[in-house]
Amino acid sequence: MESSLEIGFLRAAEKAAIAAARTMGYGNRKFSDQVAVEAMREELNRLKMRGTVTIGEGERDKAPMLYVGEPLGRGWTEGEIYPEVDIAVDPLEGTNLCATGSANSIAVIAASEKGGLLNAPDIYMDKIVVGPTAAESVNLAASVEENLQRMAKAFDRDINELTITVLDRERHHDLIMRIREAGARIKLITDGDLSAGIAAAVRGTGVHAAMGIGGAPEGVLTAAAMRCLAGRMQGRLAPLEKWQEDRLKAMGFTDHDKIYDTAELASGNDIIFCASGVTDGDLLRGVRFFGGGIRVSSLFMALKSNVIRFVDSIYREEGSKLAVSFT
Repeated sequence: MESSLEIGFLRAAEKAAIAAARTMGYGNRKFSDQVAVEAMREELNRLKMRGTVTIGEGERDKAPMLYVGEPLGRGWTEGEIYPEVDIAVDPLEGTNLCATGSANSIAVIAASEKGGLLNAPDIYMDKIVVGPTAAESVNLAASVEENLQRMAKAFDRDINELTITVLDRERHHDLIMRIREAGARIKLITDGDLSAGIAAAVRGTGVHAAMGIGGAPEGVLTAAAMRCLAGRMQGRLAPLEKWQEDRLKAMGFTDHDKIYDTAELASGNDIIFCASGVTDGDLLRGVRFFGGGIRVSSLFMALKSNVIRFVDSIYREEGSKLAVSFT
């Protein structure tokens, strides 16, 4: 993908993070999400591409912007030949986290050449996410205990030295019990299993894996990140209600037992992944406002060029004479 697109995707994630951060702590999750969506969409429509949203704002909500199938970019209105790009977005992962001023809220974009990202239905998915060290050791078809044993062996440590991130939900009561009985520690989170999955693949976060049932669209975004990080994401669609089963059937997903591996969820050869921190978290610092400017911390990854960058951007206000600090 052209370098101009790479910079454009990063800028779109940063702008969404800044917009959301301005609403942090006000307790209005819908408004926080709305401004993030608007800011991201505006930036994406500036890019020289023929983009199509494959993972977007909830299809159940009939979102007016960044909906699945929405065309994005200048290529749809200009006569130039621009690259065709599939785009997966989560303009504000952790809307509740942003609304309450809690940690680990991020703005996320993944992109690939056309056909490179699975159009996953907006239902639940059972997942396991690990980084490169344990990528060849886990399998969603194996038991919780077996996967923990394999992870411990891969990391060359005891099970009681492993930390697993799990969403704090009633549906995970059995999973939490089994992880603890096996001897591993659990980091319970209230929201944001996408950021938790990425953190599991980055050394220094103190997390070794993410397990449990979360959103299927977030699973595709996580898989795109794992392709760039050489980690592994496996998922199995998990309809919990009748309408979800009907949705799967309508979209042609007939095998409910199929386990999707990383490259099936994000099959592209030219994948870009961008995440910008909204609130402070395990992986990224949140947006910081100060006299004369705004500072944003982001993670940028490109599969084709094998590049992973932690980016610290400062947006100066017009006419500002701020002195930049590197702390």
